[in-house]
Amino acid sequence: MSLELYRRSTLGMALTDALDELVVSGVLSPTMAMKVLSEFDKSVCKSLSASKVRSNMKGQLHTYRFCGNVWTFIVENATVSVAVMNGAPKEIKAKLLKVVACDGKLSDNAN
Repeated sequence: MSLELYRRSTLGMALTDALDELVVSGVLSPTMAMKVLSEFDKSVCKSLSASKVRSNMKGQLHTYRFCGNVWTFIVENATVSVAVMNGAPKEIKAKLLKVVACDGKLSDNAN
């Protein structure tokens, strides 16, 4: 089983909504919709693991939690610097930032 973490991203939510509409209208079976979501999970994990983009984050740690091999951090006044290939690093600022981190090696062993 791969990580289902990215289903809550903007892209994952849009895919889920589209699949729900197709299932409700009878165009797609629920089983096929679940297979599409499973492939989405695998594709996102594979794409991110191949990425060469690096980032740094600074801010004040507000809350942290470790449950079920998943770390969750809430960072206040966060600044994220993203190193983009062939360009200057981009800086993103947020009043509150939620970071969810999972051990990707755990999901690799389950596949």
